[in-house]
Amino acid sequence: MTVGLETRLREVLGKKTAEALADGLGLETAGDLLAHYPFRYAQRGERTDLASLGIGDDVTVAAQVRAAVKKTFTPRSGRGRGRGGRGELLEVIVADEAGRTLTLTFFNQGWRAKELVAGRWGLFAGKVAQFRGRLQLNSPQYQLLAEDADDPSSAIEEFAGTLIPVYRSTAELPTWNIAKAVHTVLGLVPDPPDPLPAPLRERLGLLEYGAALRQIHRPESHEYLGAAKKRLKWQEALVMQTVLVRRKAESAGEAAKPYPEGGAILDAFDARLPFDLTDGQRQVGAEIAAELAREHPMHRLLQGDVGSGKTLVALRAMLQVVAHGGQAALLAPTEVLAAQHHRSIAEMLGDLANGGQLGAPPEATQVVLLTGSATAAQRRPVLDAVKTGAAGIVIGTHALLYDGVDFADLGLVVVDEQHRFGVEQRDALRAKAQRPPHTLVMTATPIPRTVAMTVYGDLETSRLTELPAGRSPIATHVVPYTDGRWMQRTWTRIREEVAAGRQAYVVCPRVGDADQKNGGGEDADAVGGADGDKRPPLAVTDVIEQLRADQLSGLRLGLLHGRLDADEKDRVMRAYAAGEIDVLVATTVIEVGVNVPNATAMVVLDAERFGISQLHQLRGRVGRGSHPGLCLLVSEAMEGSPSRERLDAVASTTDGFALAELDLEQRREGDVLGAAQSGMKSHVKLLSLLKDADIIAASRAEATALIEADPELERFPDFAALVDDLAADRGEFLEKG
Repeated sequence: MTVGLETRLREVLGKKTAEALADGLGLETAGDLLAHYPFRYAQRGERTDLASLGIGDDVTVAAQVRAAVKKTFTPRSGRGRGRGGRGELLEVIVADEAGRTLTLTFFNQGWRAKELVAGRWGLFAGKVAQFRGRLQLNSPQYQLLAEDADDPSSAIEEFAGTLIPVYRSTAELPTWNIAKAVHTVLGLVPDPPDPLPAPLRERLGLLEYGAALRQIHRPESHEYLGAAKKRLKWQEALVMQTVLVRRKAESAGEAAKPYPEGGAILDAFDARLPFDLTDGQRQVGAEIAAELAREHPMHRLLQGDVGSGKTLVALRAMLQVVAHGGQAALLAPTEVLAAQHHRSIAEMLGDLANGGQLGAPPEATQVVLLTGSATAAQRRPVLDAVKTGAAGIVIGTHALLYDGVDFADLGLVVVDEQHRFGVEQRDALRAKAQRPPHTLVMTATPIPRTVAMTVYGDLETSRLTELPAGRSPIATHVVPYTDGRWMQRTWTRIREEVAAGRQAYVVCPRVGDADQKNGGGEDADAVGGADGDKRPPLAVTDVIEQLRADQLSGLRLGLLHGRLDADEKDRVMRAYAAGEIDVLVATTVIEVGVNVPNATAMVVLDAERFGISQLHQLRGRVGRGSHPGLCLLVSEAMEGSPSRERLDAVASTTDGFALAELDLEQRREGDVLGAAQSGMKSHVKLLSLLKDADIIAASRAEATALIEADPELERFPDFAALVDDLAADRGEFLEKG
């Protein structure tokens, strides 16, 4: 039988196994299975450290049975009952070499006691749970080793020589079954053609593709395993970087309308600025201005820490386009942020935003806002101004993408908080231009260098690291929720700030009962439990009533969350900005873009349920005026726990770029990269942004040389096929402009 990488697994394996691989892991072909690499390796004589298990982890452990005890119990419901209404529970205690124990529980399966006898070694797979303080696996799958095996890996010869691969698995398909399937396929598939360009592979001393596949699954030694990983990582990195380099080269060849530097409205705006631009704002502004003046579209990522002045840089770019007859569209992810941008830009421009009105300067334009909640009557004049070109600056949410929103001459697209938009949404706005528009992508979330190189590699990148003059320092402290004195002092500090004429925020992770089932905030990007605590996260609708009745009684409290209609959101934000609300109790809807200089204090409740970057963004809402900022992170996280360490890190520095690197270390890289999107999940298996920065940088240089020498990759058709596959079918996560 001839088996290739495209051969369907049902033609090679049994129907049951093939269906389990397809349904549980999405593996349908021989190539899919061979690209399902082990995530770790056990070595002969190596025992699993049961102390490292975490609640909720899906694990496969090697352990020895110590005891098996049958018990009877009365189930609370019909489920689990045996004859006579009684249930039978088999508890099996297993231990690693250090004597650490783990409990296995089986309901109404007492017959397993004949197999699980004291002294037997086995592999046990399941999800770690906790009952009465003890870790346990409920009804785990297992494979027992030979009765005379005193080494837990000695009886698993089919798993490979001295290193035993452990695969990500499912409840129905444990790792040893996957290993057997891989063993079968490896025995039938001849070494496939090597897609990497041979000169590059030879120059770098990389294994051939077939050898790398065999060594990753059945390594002869640690040295061969290392060589296999290096080879496969290089392939992942080079394909990805080639897609990005080629896209960048293609966009550089497009024709765009040039907008010369300067212009009447921009010059008038600059002359009115009551402060000097920072060195960073001047440098980045000059880069953007020069690119807008070219005949090829700008594709630039502008990243800056909280409060670094990105909006001002973007506004000056928009004014350069408007000054020469073009229009600029600013796409924001939420109505709150869009409205905030509209207010702040209109305020900064003053009468320069009164285009068409009596007394307005001749160079003035209109600044309009378009959101999905606008009524037909509200939309009509806005759409007319956009279509005629009277509105030079158009700010909006996804509503800008709708049919019927027609631009006279869209020259610049600014995408704020780009990670909240999909590829199709960004492309839909760009498609409204007569020719490819210039694109400026902004993010207030500092991006580690390797992420920028990998995910945003088709964009030029600018960084704003210098804060404008006048920004005040922010002190951050972690407050233990269980300490009554600390909590009392927390609310006293809020009252003190209000008494001094200032304002505060209280942030909660969720809205109310309707979102309790998902356990997270409406906008949270890293919400999780408090180190295993099952208490529902605090709801903003509950907290505000508690504060009104007790801790902050007598103060003027306002409520803001994503489920309010647009008019109510706008009313609340305007009232807060006007000082009519003392304390705004909100969800993460205030995370970005909200700018109230008089707000000096923030309390984040259930702070352990937020990620590092999100906490940093929230904290950036205070300290935006002349008074120092205070951020109090209230948490139940225990000292020394990962959650508490994360909060302590946020409290220790206000350097967003340092926190971004730490965030990358602590979070799953798939979360950072967007693994849920089609491209990353299917393409990147081994490459680590944290550990493989050298490979990523080197592959970028190699990809650039390849495309410069052979733009269509005609010399390397097998490699070109991989690049085309990622670019066409799986590369959506790569398009950021």
